[in-house]
Amino acid sequence: MTLTLDKGANLSLTKTDPGLTQARVGLGWDVRSTNGADFDLDASAILITADGKVRSDADFIFYNQKSDEAGSVIHQGDNRTGAGDGDDEQITVDLTKVPADIAKVVIVVSIDAAAERNQNFGQVRNSYVRILNDVTQVDIAKYELGEEVATENAVVFAEVYRHNGDWKFKAVGQGYTDGLGGIARDFGVNL
Repeated sequence: MTLTLDKGANLSLTKTDPGLTQARVGLGWDVRSTNGADFDLDASAILITADGKVRSDADFIFYNQKSDEAGSVIHQGDNRTGAGDGDDEQITVDLTKVPADIAKVVIVVSIDAAAERNQNFGQVRNSYVRILNDVTQVDIAKYELGEEVATENAVVFAEVYRHNGDWKFKAVGQGYTDGLGGIARDFGVNL
């Protein structure tokens, strides 16, 4: 049974699934009817050190830079429409390969060209992030984004992070009105 988390809640992955070494983060959404302009939501991952910043721009994983240097976080490809059921984009995290100086992997979803198209998460429905064991294909936890980020065009959905030697998953749900650039700047990424 998949645990559904509320905003701000966290879960010990190490205790919930003691054999977990390969995690898959799935992100999904549906677009509400609007003016007919296409929506392109993009998932990204940012590897962060204990000081809350990236080591370099190589720690920003997205559809044009699909892996970090260690091969610990891999973007599985860009879905440009969100059509269909299930995950629209996925990112895998090999917990055994995450460099020791990385404290967390931040999972982000942003709307491409949101300002130009006047789009925001208020026009998106059924958005979620889930984490599953990539080896056993068993769902561990899910966080469904609500209306709390209706005017924002980028969201820090979740974090996979280390705490006292354990891996944890946190439902974040922090929205940004200045897009992926705002999130990137906060973590020290130069776009």
